[in-house]
Amino acid sequence: MYRPPDTRMSLTQAQALIDAHGFAMLVDGSLRASHLPLVLERGEGELGTLYGHFARANPHWRELGGQRVLAAFPGPHAYVSPRWYAARPAVPTWNYVAVHAGGVFERLDDDATQAAFDTLVAKYEPDLLDDAEILSNAYRRRLLAGVVGFRIRLDDLQGKAKLGLNRSRVDQAGVLAGLGDSADPLARQLGAYTAAYGREGDAHDG
Repeated sequence: MYRPPDTRMSLTQAQALIDAHGFAMLVDGSLRASHLPLVLERGEGELGTLYGHFARANPHWRELGGQRVLAAFPGPHAYVSPRWYAARPAVPTWNYVAVHAGGVFERLDDDATQAAFDTLVAKYEPDLLDDAEILSNAYRRRLLAGVVGFRIRLDDLQGKAKLGLNRSRVDQAGVLAGLGDSADPLARQLGAYTAAYGREGDAHDG
C-alpha cells in the first residue's frame, strides 16, 4: 500500500481501526477474495493475530492452508470537494482510512473454532451468548459443522490515514466543516474520525 510519510498510522492506530471496522476483504496470492468479519487479538504476537471463519460451503478456504494472505480493512471514506479549501486552485479528492494486514493462514480445530466464533459474537452482541432460545448449545454445535475456523498470525500491518493533514489548518477546518454538513453518513463518520485523529496528533506534538 502506498503510504506517504504523513499518512502512516502507528501500530496502535492500525489495530484500533481493525477493532472498529472489522469487516475485511481476505485476498490470496491468486487474487481470489472473500468478505469476512475478523477479530484481532492484540496480545498474540508482535502485531496481533486475526481470527475468523468461512462457511464450509465456500471453497476458498480449501486453497489457503499455509498460504500468505492479505486482509484489507476499509475504514470511513468520502469525497472531498475543492470548494472546502481556502487555497485555490484545488482539485477534488477522496479521503479515507484503511489497514492492510498480512500473514499465514492456519486452520483451527473445532474447539478453537468455537472459541473464535464466541469471541466474534461477544464483540458485537455479548448477551446473545447467554440467550439459549436463539443460540442453544446444541444449535451452536450444529453451526460448528458448517464453518471452518482460521487464524492469521500477522507479520505485516500497514495503516494509512489519507486525511489531508498535510494541508493548512484553514483547509483542514474547511474539510471538517464540509464532511460534518454532508448528508452522507460515511462522510460524517470520516469527519469525526479526522477530528479525533487530529486531536491525537496535537496531543503527541505537545
